[in-house]
Amino acid sequence: MPESEPVLPQKAMPGASPAPDRVLFWFRRDLRLTDNAGLAAALAVGRQVWCVFVFDRAILDPLPSRADRRVEFIHDSLVELDRRLAESGGGVIVRHQDARTALPELARALAVQAVFANADYEPQAFARDAAIREALAGDGIGLRTFKDQVVFECEEILTGSGTVYGVFTPYRNAWLKRVCAADLAARPVVPRAGQLRPPPAGEAGPEAFPLQSIGFARTNLSDLDIPTGETGARRLFEAFMPRLDSYHQRRDFPAVKGPSYLSVHLRFGTISIRELARTAHAGAGSSEGARVWLSELVWRDFYFMILAQHPHVTEGAWKREYDRLAFDNDASLFAAWCEARTGYPIVDAAMRQINQTGYMHNRLRMIVASFLVKDLLIDWRRGERYFADHLNDFDLSANNGGWQWAASTGCDAQPYFRIFNPVTQSERFDAEGKFIRRYLPELASVPAKYIHAPWTLPALAQQMAGCVIGTDYPAPVVDHAVQRDRALAMYKAVKSG
Repeated sequence: MPESEPVLPQKAMPGASPAPDRVLFWFRRDLRLTDNAGLAAALAVGRQVWCVFVFDRAILDPLPSRADRRVEFIHDSLVELDRRLAESGGGVIVRHQDARTALPELARALAVQAVFANADYEPQAFARDAAIREALAGDGIGLRTFKDQVVFECEEILTGSGTVYGVFTPYRNAWLKRVCAADLAARPVVPRAGQLRPPPAGEAGPEAFPLQSIGFARTNLSDLDIPTGETGARRLFEAFMPRLDSYHQRRDFPAVKGPSYLSVHLRFGTISIRELARTAHAGAGSSEGARVWLSELVWRDFYFMILAQHPHVTEGAWKREYDRLAFDNDASLFAAWCEARTGYPIVDAAMRQINQTGYMHNRLRMIVASFLVKDLLIDWRRGERYFADHLNDFDLSANNGGWQWAASTGCDAQPYFRIFNPVTQSERFDAEGKFIRRYLPELASVPAKYIHAPWTLPALAQQMAGCVIGTDYPAPVVDHAVQRDRALAMYKAVKSG
């Protein structure tokens, strides 16, 4: 497993390998200078430290769109990071290659003795790092990885019998019992004069490496006011602090400014999970909002653990028997879901939100996932893939965990017989229809009494509201009551089989 703490400088013992003099630090999901465990470790031992980021073609080339907000977010965050490094004499070397080629090639060119990076827990990342470690070892160069994007790694929180947890609540209790100040303490990044090195001649930094040069175009990211980099994360974090104590009361209502909106920053590491968990933990003794927010951060560690320990979840159900579910997978219904024309306003408004902005409120993620799987009877993996392609904050572990929770196929998932009614969910969490009207302006004049189920609005009233069902807004593509019974039968067939 990756090392849990940065390596501190030590005097070389007789016969021991000397500390590396020249180090390459590889930025990945950690685009910040503040509280960066791997970079702190590199600076603790290296006399000269170079930094690199690779636009990994193995990841980017398969993306379905050349206008991807996430690539733009990374690029703009790298520009800020590069400028901050330049203040200490350094900079970011940018490569657009397969990382398995780029890292060994650059390490040899710089004649470094070690490559440092923060650990990544996805199965493809494990395979990539293993290949790079082997290639570097052939040149006598070590690859060292450090815990940074989680508070606890997958084998640090275990049951009394030494096994990993499969249920969240006891995992959270064990997490809370174990966590201490040292786990949440910052890893200071304090370079000495001349220690950080700029990109050598012939190597480009992010400002000389525009999006177009890697085949991507700019998007509507700036129009959506999604702040990038450490400064953007700091802005959102500080804006959230006055709302923290009421987080538990506001977080489920999409028309209300309740969440932290920091998920994309956690995904790309422009803010430290330790800082967020430290803040939540400090307030949890007196604030219900802080306690609930801390629990959400613990869920993040839990899903990383599940992914690392059970990599089969990337291909199928955590509960393997549910791979036998006989989904209809009607292509026309899936298209209606993707294109926000199911006839259920809360679902369609949520899908317009993700399609237009790359963001979807967490409560809405649960609603639309349940609707796809248990109303439209479509394989959860199709929805998981759609979110993976469209969410700014897409993270394999959380996305997979969330979809398997909604589909009742995952660990500690909702029971299969719990099926969200999209109308009652809408009435509960968007009672006045404010969120619906924001993304479905065709329903703007529909009275609040009918906006959650506009097909129940009398025909004359539909004409007066300028929203004729079937013309201005679609009729429901399915009957929830009918589909609920079909979904129960589908799950029961697996349970009884």
